[in-house]
Amino acid sequence: MVKRFFCVVVGCLFLVSACGCIAMLAGAAAGGAGTAVWLSGKLTQVYNVPYEKAVKASERALAALKLKIIKETSEAQVTQLKSEYTDGKDIWIDIKKVTDYSSKVEVRVGGVSYDKDAAAKILKKIERYL
Repeated sequence: MVKRFFCVVVGCLFLVSACGCIAMLAGAAAGGAGTAVWLSGKLTQVYNVPYEKAVKASERALAALKLKIIKETSEAQVTQLKSEYTDGKDIWIDIKKVTDYSSKVEVRVGGVSYDKDAAAKILKKIERYL
């Protein structure tokens, strides 16, 4: 019985780690001081700041980089900002409420080929305004 329980627990931990959730939780627990995760063409970071503050910081970061917001879409606890990078690549910033005091920010630059360096530059600028 104990062996079966152990196997189930180890299997669950494997599944969770395969999804990358452990890295996301580690970043959230560290107050956003953890390393951003690059997954599926997006640079993702969880911050211990309210959702509204993360949205304002993202807007201010784009303005500071002289990148105009082309479209802003807000639904319940999710905001997407669309802009265009200096080389013409599209920028999408998704801000999602995780809890009342934490938010997830995802930055994607490019459509077919993604620009990780540009996404990192934008995410770093967002961090300055949090």
